[in-house]
Amino acid sequence: MRFASPLYLLLLLPLAALVALELRKRTATIRFPDASFLRAHQGLLRYLRHVLLAINVAALLLTVLALARPQRGRIDEEVESRGVDIMLCMDVSESMSTPDLQPNRLAAAKQRAEEFVANRPGDRIGVVAFANGAMTLCPLTLDKDILRQVIDRLQIGTLDGSRTAIGMGLADAVVRLKSSKSKDKLVILLTDGVNNTGEIDPQTAAHLAQTYGIRVYCIGVGSQEPVSVMVNDPVWGARPQTVQADFDLKALEDVSAVTGGKAYAASDAGALKRIYDEIGRMEPTRFKASRHTVYAEKAGLFLLPAVVLFLLGALAPPLLLRRLP
Repeated sequence: MRFASPLYLLLLLPLAALVALELRKRTATIRFPDASFLRAHQGLLRYLRHVLLAINVAALLLTVLALARPQRGRIDEEVESRGVDIMLCMDVSESMSTPDLQPNRLAAAKQRAEEFVANRPGDRIGVVAFANGAMTLCPLTLDKDILRQVIDRLQIGTLDGSRTAIGMGLADAVVRLKSSKSKDKLVILLTDGVNNTGEIDPQTAAHLAQTYGIRVYCIGVGSQEPVSVMVNDPVWGARPQTVQADFDLKALEDVSAVTGGKAYAASDAGALKRIYDEIGRMEPTRFKASRHTVYAEKAGLFLLPAVVLFLLGALAPPLLLRRLP
């Protein structure tokens, strides 16, 4: 709320002075042979006098506020987005539950992916998950709330199987991007394994991405050193087992090289964050938003009750106080 003509508010100063003078004014007296009626109703008359004063003051106050032109603003935002179209291609195979990245590989990857999405307001982003096969969980969208929910719901078992179809996941992401009109299109593929299933191999999918001008950034996650973790053996029960990342960094580098992208190895959550940050710097978004405020006049909200109070103040004296003209 604002006042378009705030100088009219200076009229409140003489209004306050008039109220002070009215309150200090002495009531005129007339001699009557019998003043018993007036004496009996003296309190009522004084009360009505103050009520009438309050009505007139309120009417004048509302009139001054109306003259000052109160306005209420509504903010409109025009968004001009020339951002990047990005598909997040994420491994949800069983090995992503390995806890060498705290609390596990998939949870760490989801957290960093959500942070990356939050920092790209002008980009359309989608999500593909892969394990034995591949599935698009979210097509390209600007709705970051929907994206956050989709990423948050990723879990082991989203797709059945313990094998890893990297080529299928990449091909699915490329299909979602191939018809995009965006100048910049890219896939961020995250996995902790090697391609060991699926009808499409990673190199074939990479050449398909190259055909449509799509850059592919590959991230291999998992500790490069042997890590001891507890596993539930169906025969021996819970027992320690030594594991380490089995992704093929050379194969990921070959995929990225075909498309003009880059491959990374993330051995911990901190490294994963640095990788997403580096990709963000190499692929800056071009996003512009302009904001302007539209104001609506609200003087009528004050003027209408002012008129009602003026009429009440004019009609009340002859009706209630029986005042002669």
